[in-house]
Amino acid sequence: MSPDQESQVESSIGLARRVVVKVGSAVLAQRGVLEPARVARLATDIGAALSEDARRQIVLVSSGAVASGFRALGLARPPKIIADKQAAAVGQPRLMAAYGAAFGGLQPARTVAQVLLTADDIDHRARFLNARHTLERLLQSGVIPIINENDSVSFSEIKLGDNDRLSSLVASLVNADALIILSSVAGVWGAHPVREAARQPEVVPIIRSLREGLALVAPTKSETGTGGMGTKIGAACQAASLGIGVVIADGGEPGVVRRLLSGERLGTHFPPVARSHAARRRWIGFAARPKGTLMVDDGARRAVVSRGASLLPGGISGVKGEFAVGALVELQVERGAPFARGLVSYASADINRIKGKKGSEIEGVLGFRYADEVIHRDDLVLLNDLESS
Repeated sequence: MSPDQESQVESSIGLARRVVVKVGSAVLAQRGVLEPARVARLATDIGAALSEDARRQIVLVSSGAVASGFRALGLARPPKIIADKQAAAVGQPRLMAAYGAAFGGLQPARTVAQVLLTADDIDHRARFLNARHTLERLLQSGVIPIINENDSVSFSEIKLGDNDRLSSLVASLVNADALIILSSVAGVWGAHPVREAARQPEVVPIIRSLREGLALVAPTKSETGTGGMGTKIGAACQAASLGIGVVIADGGEPGVVRRLLSGERLGTHFPPVARSHAARRRWIGFAARPKGTLMVDDGARRAVVSRGASLLPGGISGVKGEFAVGALVELQVERGAPFARGLVSYASADINRIKGKKGSEIEGVLGFRYADEVIHRDDLVLLNDLESS
């Protein structure tokens, strides 16, 4: 790599605070049998990375459930049809039990939580926000979320297809700084030299586009995995396009997560190609049509504009329009122009009931509480800021 490339890789991975780590089934369950020693080694690695930086948060997207469960059902090889994959969810509790024991045995012990998602949870805006709030609370509590696709209830129309794609979506969901994809190989291999059988291909250190990456890929995958290197490259490029630094590295390399987050250059890196959250900010600011308006007092406006605060129910004085959870709305003060847009955590009818209240009063009024904020600061964009972004 050139010095500029090395600097870009270091800043996108080595300085990451919120990280999604995806581990493939071929790393954890070679030949279809879950290996507790490999799970323990990954847990130790992640625990060390967390201990090195108290501000760091890690979300784990883990394959291995189907691969570790299919033989218990008398199957000779990983199932290929969805009905068998649903039945093979018998491996899910085995996988989580192994993670619970591995992370619980660390010093300090780490708590894990299982989160199962389908594509519908990502595509449906209200479910997207609910999943995001859940993951935020877990991370704020120091819990390590372990995410997998919900094979036991998925059907073809709502399947994500593989955990490589899921990891990219989760990285966007939690506004991650970096995505580490752990594979059974050291990275993306370069093309074999022509007529030089003695020479071996080397790992490509950096890939900047999907076309560049796919040109290097053979259409193969591991025996236990559902996606080959092509799906990993596709997921990596998708995340990089959202401003997330990505690396594909060898999950069998000792301490690979800690070493990458310490700035060591392993595997194949996909530098972020956009300023973090820029695409999402422009979607909120320009591309989508607002479904309503929240009238706020001047104190709430100052908090949002000057301090980058979330919008709390106490600062809301009125609601215009009818909309559901996750809808895009505008913010404005009386006799003023809209100054911000954001995605609401509550429906319009519920906001009308909690406006002017404290966050701690929400549950008493509604009987439930999604969040203390009506619009979280990560879902809020100042319209003036967009002019210069």
